[in-house]
Amino acid sequence: MHRTLAAIVGLAGIVGACPVAANAAESVYTKLDFDTGCTWKKPESEEEAQMGGEAVCEGLEGYPVYFAESDLRQYTAYGPATDPFAFPTGFGQWNSVNETIEWRIEDGKPFATIHRWFIDNISPDTGASDEAFRGQVLIISTVADPDAPPAERVSCTVGLVDALENRDANVLAREVADDYANGFRCGVDKPAFYGKRGIRSGSPYALQD
Repeated sequence: MHRTLAAIVGLAGIVGACPVAANAAESVYTKLDFDTGCTWKKPESEEEAQMGGEAVCEGLEGYPVYFAESDLRQYTAYGPATDPFAFPTGFGQWNSVNETIEWRIEDGKPFATIHRWFIDNISPDTGASDEAFRGQVLIISTVADPDAPPAERVSCTVGLVDALENRDANVLAREVADDYANGFRCGVDKPAFYGKRGIRSGSPYALQD
């Protein structure tokens, strides 16, 4: 079920015990439910069906989550993007996303998401993916704006935070979202890692030229 943004933001204002600055950004959370909360595209072939699939999933009201999987690699986009995968998220390594998505909201409108990714790195000893080498990275993305012209309704990676190397990774990710997502120009501005980056952080597509 879609979360009704106005109701959620209003409730957050009532529940919050501490005073905050006017128009301060706040967080709302949704969860991906691949079984009941996504509409899956019919595959064009049996081979395509075996490799993965594409879906439009419930996010915030009016702001869907686009999801795709191919060859054990996942991709996402957020908001009503005209071409959801024009700027793919994800990693060169096998990977998967967490079910929880954090949306940063300002003036009642989402402007960024924070989503945790799991990277299945290869063990140099066995040549196979190994839990001991598994990485976790928070990807901060823009949210496609339904009020923008169609050509500008895009979602892309703004920044990344290595969740295993930074003690307050979620706090840092929120700071990146709040400081850089608004006004970030997909395809022009360059995303980057923020904070410490370790060897398990994978090879993000967003950093490839």
